[in-house]
Amino acid sequence: MIKIPNPNIGKVSLLVAILTWLALLFVDITRIFGIVNQMESGVMPEVSFILEIIFFITVYIFYNYNISRNEDNDFLNLIWRGASTGLVASGVSIFIGLFYTMLGDSKLASDILLKNFFYHVTFALITLFLISCSLLWKHLILYQRTKNIVKQWQLFEILLMVSMFFIFFNKNSLDYSFLFGLVIITIFSISLSINLKWIPYLTFKEKWKSILFLVIILFSVTYLFGQVLTYSESDLIIVNLTDNLFLIGLFTFVFFYTLFSFLVTLFNLPTSSVFEQKLIEAINFQRLSQSIKPGQNENQVLDILIDSSMSAAYADAGWLEVKDQEDQTIFLHERFIEKDTTFQLYRHINAMKPFSNFDWDKSGNENKVFQGKIDLAPYKSALVIPLVINQNTMGRLYLVKEVKDGFNKEMINIISTFVGQACISVENYRLLNEAIKNERYKEELKIAQRVQRSLLPKELHRDESFDIAAFSVAADEVGGDYYETYPIGPRKFAVIIGDVSGKGTSAAFNMSQMKGIFHSLVQLSPSPSEFIKKANVALGLCLEKNHFITSSFYIIDTELKTVTYSRAGHCPTLYFSHSTQECEYLSIDGMGLGILRNSMFDKYVHEKTFNFEAGDAMLLFTDGVIEAKNEAGTEFGYERLKMVLKSNCNLSPSQIHEKIIEEVYNFIGKNVVIDDDYSMVVIKFQ
Repeated sequence: MIKIPNPNIGKVSLLVAILTWLALLFVDITRIFGIVNQMESGVMPEVSFILEIIFFITVYIFYNYNISRNEDNDFLNLIWRGASTGLVASGVSIFIGLFYTMLGDSKLASDILLKNFFYHVTFALITLFLISCSLLWKHLILYQRTKNIVKQWQLFEILLMVSMFFIFFNKNSLDYSFLFGLVIITIFSISLSINLKWIPYLTFKEKWKSILFLVIILFSVTYLFGQVLTYSESDLIIVNLTDNLFLIGLFTFVFFYTLFSFLVTLFNLPTSSVFEQKLIEAINFQRLSQSIKPGQNENQVLDILIDSSMSAAYADAGWLEVKDQEDQTIFLHERFIEKDTTFQLYRHINAMKPFSNFDWDKSGNENKVFQGKIDLAPYKSALVIPLVINQNTMGRLYLVKEVKDGFNKEMINIISTFVGQACISVENYRLLNEAIKNERYKEELKIAQRVQRSLLPKELHRDESFDIAAFSVAADEVGGDYYETYPIGPRKFAVIIGDVSGKGTSAAFNMSQMKGIFHSLVQLSPSPSEFIKKANVALGLCLEKNHFITSSFYIIDTELKTVTYSRAGHCPTLYFSHSTQECEYLSIDGMGLGILRNSMFDKYVHEKTFNFEAGDAMLLFTDGVIEAKNEAGTEFGYERLKMVLKSNCNLSPSQIHEKIIEEVYNFIGKNVVIDDDYSMVVIKFQ
């Protein structure tokens, strides 16, 4: 497959324009030679007209492509390009004029062919200058474009296109139709020349430069138009190319737009500094709005604030007074003032009214501005504005000037706006930091949640003599409830349930310690009472003074069909007897682990053994279940728990704990947030 190259429109149009001009020159010279020698050249005038139109179009395409492709199309650059083209065209025309002046009355000076050659060169340069300027002015006119302006320009371009072909109608004669067409183009040119919205955006320095460039363009337009009139009256110019409605129309448009631009720019010079100041203020406001980003701090915002405020007020010195975390005032970002002078001026200002009326703790400081005269050489006036964040005054902005009454109302409004935006930015920064911290805490809690879930057993040990199921939910992200089973013989199983005092991460940490102690002691196959005593000793060494753990420890012997247990201050076990069809709480005394951390604890440790039968059920639970409260403040209680177990005793352990949790949630209500951990272990003997 043949790949067709993509031609460069700019280069192609330039090449065609050059070839067209050469063809036009050849055709016209041929015609002139025939006229001078009274010979029939065989070339019709329409051929020149066609080549002239093609030349106009290709030059237009070249400049339109070249300007649209250029990235450096700022206002000053566009005007300079027009001025430089005008200088070249005028310079060449002046050089040609000097050349003929040097020739004087020589025969060469009256040579028709040479004169017409230079005429064609001038025609080409005038065309390049006028079309390039028109397209440059197009970019300025369409700055901040609207639908009406775009339509107006498009209509003007159509009008210019029609004027190219007008030459076939009037044969380059300046008749009434030519004047009528010129009047229409002039009206359009003037209406387009009022679109000068780009001028206010020039700086003071750029306006002076643009005035110089516009003067060059005005000179070029005037001089070249004079040359066109000279050529029109010359008897040596046989084939006239410049008495063309298209070219004269471009002269009119370029002249009027350049003149209007020159006058408006000149009259805008006195207000340039004010506009530049407003622009700087808008940029500073934007900088304050966008200054807070992740990883940056509020110090940067305050730095921008002092610079922006000093620029807006033309202040001679300034600084910020800010309260630190210890409520001590410190000075930051001093500008054009020494540290010692800052302290001296600070004391002087705050000893005078109205500045002495300021109160750090008073509400409404965000709406207050303090300004007045001071008398500490060389400063004569001061402005103090409080910095308030979330109704708390965090600092003050100080600006001083060496003139009396140096701060007008407009300055104060601008600076107050800067201060308000800076305070919002600082508040956003602090909120952002708080949000990041909260996200970090959430991530840490998720990790703790995963760790805690891993501490609870995924599988509970059993044999064919009993079935077991467990459930646990934390009130916070993590909790302190614990349960586990462990086989300590062929037909013996240890079961433990515990509840750490408190909630949250500290409870979860203590729960992990309980798990470690359980796994260590259960390897020794202790009796329940021995386990409780040794666990108390071990936990007494690692628990904080105000923490303790309640627990119940069971050994299920499926060979002897017995359950031996000890209780360390934990909730009593609820037992359902299949033979009597009754539920009772197993009563045995005990004290929480870690409450007493000496030998006196052993006196409170008791152990009991009982036999189980097929169909019996045993419910181990933490106090969160029975202490669950509804909206009225009533607890779920022991009796409700007993009734739920009794009415569902024929179900499997997993179904039993599902029923219990369902009843608890129905009791407390769906919208109530639980305030303690819920955990339970259900054992049903086969």
